[in-house]
Amino acid sequence: MSKKPIVVFEGIEGSGKSHHINKVSQYLDKKKIKYIKIREPGGSLNSEKIRRLILNKKSTFNVNTDLLLYMAARSENINLIKKSYKKKIILIDRFVDSTIAYQHYGMGVDLKIINIINRFLLKNIKVNFTFLNVVNKKNLFQRLKKRKSLNRYDQFDINFYNKVQRGFLKISKLNKKSYKIIDSNLDIKKNEDLIINKFKKLIK
Repeated sequence: MSKKPIVVFEGIEGSGKSHHINKVSQYLDKKKIKYIKIREPGGSLNSEKIRRLILNKKSTFNVNTDLLLYMAARSENINLIKKSYKKKIILIDRFVDSTIAYQHYGMGVDLKIINIINRFLLKNIKVNFTFLNVVNKKNLFQRLKKRKSLNRYDQFDINFYNKVQRGFLKISKLNKKSYKIIDSNLDIKKNEDLIINKFKKLIK
């Protein structure tokens, strides 16, 4: 594995992925190790503009438009990723597997279409490791209630989130060596330590 890997943090809403990616970035800051951190949708200036459009509570896009907007946001991030690929550690809050979990398993979009567009955009760029954060129904909704504002993807019903999380777990089974499942229902400090310790091994 590259010592300058692409490490992705995946999971449904309320699963703690953004918390943990921030903890890893704090660790890298402390160690003065160069890295970039982006989120999807978002990251680059144009991708952040698309993010606001996708997540706006008043948006009513059909599932195909949703997919294409996510892919457009990813397209705007590719240059950012290319510039740092194998030169710096790249941390990503949601990436390719989120598109498959949400748009295919959650919304029923044809997986072949998703894969074709991803291959076209990413070319030779490959994710090295993924932390998948999973959460139960109780904690999911408790955490969403604490948020100051909810976006469009924070307001689906539990059946949708269940489909997406099952989708993530199916993806993880196909990539066992490059996936670590984090049970975010457990003690958060223990999970922080678990992730940091695994991350240290990834960049040795």
